[in-house]
Amino acid sequence: MSTKYIIILFILIGFTSCNSPEDVLRDNNVPIEEEIQLPALIAGEADFSKFVSVGNSLTSGLSDGTVFLAAQKMSFPKILSEKFGLVGGGDFTQPLVNDNYGGLALNGSRIAGPRFVIGENPCSGDPTPAGLESVIGPVTVSTDILLNNPTGPFNNMGVPGAKSYHLLAPGYGNLSNLPLGLANPYFIRMTGSTPDASVLELTMAQTPSFFSLWIGNNDVLGYATSGGDGTNPITPVDGPPGVGFNQTYSALIATLTSGGAKGIVANIPYVTDIAHFTTIAWNTLDPTDECQADLAPQIPVLNAQLYGPLKAIFTALGEPDRIDLLTADGPNPLLINDETATDRRAEIAAALTPVLGAPTAGAFGVIFGKARQATADDLVVLSAGGVIAQTQPGVPAPVNVNGISFPLADKWVLIPSEKAEIKTAVDNFNATIEAAANQAGLAFVDMNALLTQLTSTGITSDNFTLTSGLITGGAFSLDGIHLTSRGYALVANEFMKAIDITYSSNFEASGNLVDIGTYPTNYSPLLPAK
Repeated sequence: MSTKYIIILFILIGFTSCNSPEDVLRDNNVPIEEEIQLPALIAGEADFSKFVSVGNSLTSGLSDGTVFLAAQKMSFPKILSEKFGLVGGGDFTQPLVNDNYGGLALNGSRIAGPRFVIGENPCSGDPTPAGLESVIGPVTVSTDILLNNPTGPFNNMGVPGAKSYHLLAPGYGNLSNLPLGLANPYFIRMTGSTPDASVLELTMAQTPSFFSLWIGNNDVLGYATSGGDGTNPITPVDGPPGVGFNQTYSALIATLTSGGAKGIVANIPYVTDIAHFTTIAWNTLDPTDECQADLAPQIPVLNAQLYGPLKAIFTALGEPDRIDLLTADGPNPLLINDETATDRRAEIAAALTPVLGAPTAGAFGVIFGKARQATADDLVVLSAGGVIAQTQPGVPAPVNVNGISFPLADKWVLIPSEKAEIKTAVDNFNATIEAAANQAGLAFVDMNALLTQLTSTGITSDNFTLTSGLITGGAFSLDGIHLTSRGYALVANEFMKAIDITYSSNFEASGNLVDIGTYPTNYSPLLPAK
């Protein structure tokens, strides 16, 4: 190399060595990524040394219709405990099940089935929820509430199916009460040598320094999932502790805070916002859908023999909108039974007797006396998907096809009056929850607003947008009620944000919220059993 070029090279090296890398990048118009210095994580006023989480299935980590190992390990309390562990939190024990199949057994006999997985609609090929065994074949449910219960105490005191008053109920975990309907198989796994201890008693025996309480969903959810048919009533707003929601919730908060523990509570979402009630359309009968092609040739017969006569009768009685003729050109509403509709069985029987004879006309009156077609104000429960277009046992053709020629029973549909009952109950319960949180100085999470946002606009976090859509939305698991692991991660972040506000911790400011994208939205049917 020429001497003059060697001298120039050393001059350049000397020049650049006197400048920082950032200066060199600036001089060469290279963008600089500024390093953000985050503050160190602090607990603030909270003591996480003994964290106990109390609630129902949403606390337990239930997903895809059951409790299974992989999802349980990503419950929102477990996620929280991992972050709490960075600022003094202790071990966090959960009542883990034995496999990734899910389900429960009692002395070898199955009492609850395995999880849902993503299957394929045999007609359209679209993804659809399916039972695990329909995809991979028979499995053995190995979690047996008589033979292999885990040993407590458990920091995760989430009991699937629990209502508010169940947390106070003695014997709720006693196996001998199970045949009487007074015990919960999931809680039986948790009570050990104290089968009559309540959920609250087992919680307080651990002397929690910090707690979470998310309870009340099942106090209205059971009514909603049963279509408001009355078999699973809404918990009364008022009544003694262990009966009325207000008094029960007050007793829970008073006991949980009696030892000086701090905590966080969450309110109840509108259950009618979740995928279980928004997936099946009210007008799902569509002969233009290739998967319902056999409906098209039936429409002229249905109109002539059923819909036409019923429409004429209802119109003559001043109710022309109860029934309209079916169309072959697009979606048609489901035929449903409405308990609030005027009962027209006598008029139907009288009008049809000259044509059908008294016995058959009377039977028509019984079947269609409270029938009407569904509207956009009705919600069809997800479980009705296995019933619609199936024949109704014990009813003769041609008036025996559910939702088409036989009205869907009350338990499959939420009508407007039932939706109003649910909303009123949720609003009352949520007012109690927020007031109790404020009075006790607890952190509060508005899960009602969060899930409403999921339904309306979706929620974007860490480059993922979650919505309430089944399968594709990412937030709700395949049962349409419980969350995916990614949904539970979102919940954990919301809890940490609320804890920051109330107790001056800094999970969010210190960059310690979880990346929800690292949590799955579904689990393969081939997930290893253990």
